[in-house]
Amino acid sequence: MGQRSEAPRIHHPHQETAVTEPAETIKYRKNGLTRGVTDELAEHMKQGWADTERSALEPIPQAAHTARRRAELSAAFPGELLVIPSGNPKVRANDTDYPFRPSSDYVYLTGDQSQDAVLVLEPTGDTGHRAAVYLRDRSRTDNGEFWLDNHGELWDGRRNSLTESERLLGLPCRDVRTVHADLRAATGPVRVLRRHDAGVEQSLQGRADAERDAEFEVFLSGLRLVKDEFEIAELRFACEATARGFEDVVRILGTDTETPERLIEGTFFVRARIEGNDVGYGTIAAAGPHATTLHWVRNNGHAKPGDLLLLDAGVETNRLYTADVTRTLPVSGRFTDLQRKVYDAVFAAQEAGIAAVKPGADFRDFHHAAQRELAEHLTSWGLFGDLTADKVYELGLHRRFTLAGTGHMLGLDVHDCAHSRTEEHVDGPLKPGMVLTVEPGIYFQENDLTVPEEYHGIGIRIEDDILVTEDGNENLSAGLPRTSTEVEAWLAELRG
Repeated sequence: MGQRSEAPRIHHPHQETAVTEPAETIKYRKNGLTRGVTDELAEHMKQGWADTERSALEPIPQAAHTARRRAELSAAFPGELLVIPSGNPKVRANDTDYPFRPSSDYVYLTGDQSQDAVLVLEPTGDTGHRAAVYLRDRSRTDNGEFWLDNHGELWDGRRNSLTESERLLGLPCRDVRTVHADLRAATGPVRVLRRHDAGVEQSLQGRADAERDAEFEVFLSGLRLVKDEFEIAELRFACEATARGFEDVVRILGTDTETPERLIEGTFFVRARIEGNDVGYGTIAAAGPHATTLHWVRNNGHAKPGDLLLLDAGVETNRLYTADVTRTLPVSGRFTDLQRKVYDAVFAAQEAGIAAVKPGADFRDFHHAAQRELAEHLTSWGLFGDLTADKVYELGLHRRFTLAGTGHMLGLDVHDCAHSRTEEHVDGPLKPGMVLTVEPGIYFQENDLTVPEEYHGIGIRIEDDILVTEDGNENLSAGLPRTSTEVEAWLAELRG
């Protein structure tokens, strides 16, 4: 048998130079079954690999949009080095990671979804920047990296070469192993998107300023408030795929047997993975009294005949835009009289909220319109004694049963643009191209002694994704029924 060969050290993105060391010192899994590499095996693995470089590549569909977005960012920060990491994978357990999802700002500015990547905008004089993305290149075959590194391509799959990435993204790409040296060598003021890559922040330590970086994060979030045509198309598709996922759930929902909430969750997840990248957030499959918990993601109960099922779920597209839709369904196929009364009140509130979504309106208008409608209904049911609806709304007493705000921005994040300037967001006007949810609800807790017992455990929410247009709005999720009568007919049709 041959001697053990020299083999590469495992390369990680934060290592700056490629070095080799004896195979004996390679870090192997402690209780792994193999140790060392013979000269013969090392030589054998270097040979016989076809060239798979791809040359006939077209730019990704959003490349023109990402170029425009970077230009807008550049104009806002002349003369400053701008650094936007994609982020690093997070350990789930031992040597396995959670599925990676890049930072939304990085995706928005590049269209890329790589882990450990960094977008750098280097200033070119007083105005303008030269943009480059630092990425992992193909893993090498000449030194064994592609199979000896547990994150080489034989383990994790083929990556794009830097040249391929340049063609796809439409901007220069560099080896990420040089990013730290390049950042340390750069001069002048710096802004970095924090909390995504500790190594990048360490390379800029002593130069980056927390307050300036917070301003940078706010600006990046605000860039995404108004969606362009590419983003609107993605959100439209996300809503269409989500509607198909809801139909899948209805088809497996038992009419005379219990249906596990996790079966409901899993059924929707299959649709999300078939048509998109993933679910955009943890699916809420809340049956019976679980529907009164706004963020019920345990999904460990059962939908029983006579219950209501509150399903809050959204497909995230392959380009990472998500829908966010909720429907509340009578498991047996028909609402009881009390369930219908509460459902119709929530529907009336949603109608009022959607009607208030239009260009020039204050962002908060749709919330006030929906909440005022809910206060009227709750008051009419005698839940506040002799108080008028005006007084109930003034004092906020209705919020005991409505709990949350009526909606939020939507896009790459399910709660999109959360760090944007308040004056441009909740205290600002609606503009064409903004997309938001309208999702009023009523939630009567099981242990609420202020309401008649018959209300206990009823939770109802109706949520749709609304695009602000030039002359009003468009319901992107209108493919799903909303009225109580339409919901019942839809359930009957899908169940045959």
